[in-house]
Amino acid sequence: MRAVHRGFASAVAIVALAFAPEGMNARAAEKEMAHQEGVQARGGLMRLELGGGVTMELVLIRPGSFIMGDDQGGDDERPAHKVTITKPFYLGKYEVTQRQWKSLMGNNPSAFPGPKNPLENVSPADCQTFIKKLNEKFGDRGAKFSLPTEAQWEYACRAGSTGKYCFGNDERRLGEYAWFAGNSQGETHPVGEKKPNAWGLYDMHGNVAEWCDEHYDKDDYKAAAAKDPHRVVGYFLSSRGGHWYDRASECRSAYRDFQEPGHHFELIGFRVACGQ
Repeated sequence: MRAVHRGFASAVAIVALAFAPEGMNARAAEKEMAHQEGVQARGGLMRLELGGGVTMELVLIRPGSFIMGDDQGGDDERPAHKVTITKPFYLGKYEVTQRQWKSLMGNNPSAFPGPKNPLENVSPADCQTFIKKLNEKFGDRGAKFSLPTEAQWEYACRAGSTGKYCFGNDERRLGEYAWFAGNSQGETHPVGEKKPNAWGLYDMHGNVAEWCDEHYDKDDYKAAAAKDPHRVVGYFLSSRGGHWYDRASECRSAYRDFQEPGHHFELIGFRVACGQ
């Protein structure tokens, strides 16, 4: 067994320890596992060493319930309904950058070059190839890298909030958190330049939209599962989050979009999830 596999398994153990009673081996485990080959996990943050000095950070998202959708939004956002995320998972602190993509894939298909800019102009299949390389590199003992589901994405975007955006309902504040049509000047920008949400995730409302591991159905919410919904049947694929060309109303936490599976656009990128 390669050391990097042991390191990844250790990082995954942090997920389980996060829900143990306070002080129950958690501090000792974090101290012991503060640095494993290829993986660091501490304080609810996982850091992957992709090679050549390139890293990727993922934030621990704890289980919980939230109201998904928006009764004042589009037809496909209604009805708003309670959804429970039953298992912890990690989600990328930032959208996957061009530097990170190139470190594993060796190319850069983006329309707006910049090592710290979000990767874009990729199809869901392209994203899955990148994720496959992550799983091959770090192993999958007890955990697996993937795209987030729509429910995971919206839960993480809201970060405990109930308004239109992670910061409330005031559209005038969107520019503090997102690159969108009102401030992007028609291009992407380096990740992490705007404010994060309450759970430490950046660019959830803008810069690029993000592919999800979900097949889109406009009527899905009328029969959505109350726990861990995940639609795996259909043709169109879901994307979430605003992008640099979106209006403010299209950057809301509940806003849904979809595309044909083979398409790639300079408007859409992705961020990585990791679950048990």
